[in-house]
Amino acid sequence: MASGRWFSLFLLLGFFVGGLHASAGDADPTYRTCVEQCEKTGSVGDISITHCLFSTSDWAANNNTWYMQEPLYLQWKQLNCRSDCCYHCMMQRENEREALGLSPVKYHGKWPFKRIYVFQEPALAALSAVGLIIHFVGWLSFFILVNYKLPFRPNSKRTYYEYTGLWHIYGFLSMNAWFWSTIFHTRDFELTEKLDYSSAVALLGYSLMLSLLRTFDVKDEATRVMFATPILGFVTTHILYLNFYELDYGWNMKVCVVMGIIQLLVWAIWVGMKHHPHRFKLWTVVFGGALSMLLKINDFPPYNGYVDAHALWHATIIPLTHLWWSFINSDAEYRTAMLVKKSD
Repeated sequence: MASGRWFSLFLLLGFFVGGLHASAGDADPTYRTCVEQCEKTGSVGDISITHCLFSTSDWAANNNTWYMQEPLYLQWKQLNCRSDCCYHCMMQRENEREALGLSPVKYHGKWPFKRIYVFQEPALAALSAVGLIIHFVGWLSFFILVNYKLPFRPNSKRTYYEYTGLWHIYGFLSMNAWFWSTIFHTRDFELTEKLDYSSAVALLGYSLMLSLLRTFDVKDEATRVMFATPILGFVTTHILYLNFYELDYGWNMKVCVVMGIIQLLVWAIWVGMKHHPHRFKLWTVVFGGALSMLLKINDFPPYNGYVDAHALWHATIIPLTHLWWSFINSDAEYRTAMLVKKSD
């Protein structure tokens, strides 16, 4: 009964967070009119949109000579006429709202961030890159530990630690997710958005599966498949839904919040029951992760147009990620020492 109440609470939190993705800015008639006029005239106030000179209008289609086409590097960056018009109209509208004493609103599901060159969300892109580096360093330290510092099983090149392969996969999924997070926060368009969301969901689903396998001490391959199949099936279905049916921000947030909280609960219960010598590291990660989720719930607009609640969440995750990989290494050392002692 208690677990049911906890799950209901977290599900309600997920629905609450999903509601935060309602977008009011792009429904504003003033903003819409500005974007339409910008695409026709190539300007927003005193700002000239150079990319509108390379628009895909009927005239350009009929005069499709090489020197009238948009440069390839600009096409790759997706800095086209419409995206620039949306950005400058958004900034203009927010300046008008600020003058009227109104609070910022979201546009197309996102807060109005100030760009720096091609970086649409500079702080988030930088923090995502740091997160990628921290995961790479953490995975590399684990790789060196299990392959060069810890002993192997007799007459075999297999490690004593039963979860080595699973943590390697986790490392690759983590680096993949943070890589696409960096790209997405640098340039936000449909492809990078789907890759970012899909990678994050895949990582969360795999992390949930791994938390169950480790805490229940599942070593048998058949039992591992039994644990993994329903989770992997759900995650795969959800990713296909986002990519080929509807990129539903609210529903995706609910799924991610529920999966994240379930695995935090799983680790918290396990570390509370076990006398792991490095449990302090895991407790810190669990409590830190739970507190950081408050930044997901209590969303607020970017300070000075650069740092919002999501950026602060990224910042809090960085030290927790370092500590998390430290726990993984310590767990490998602890399990290996126990198994070596038993085999002697």
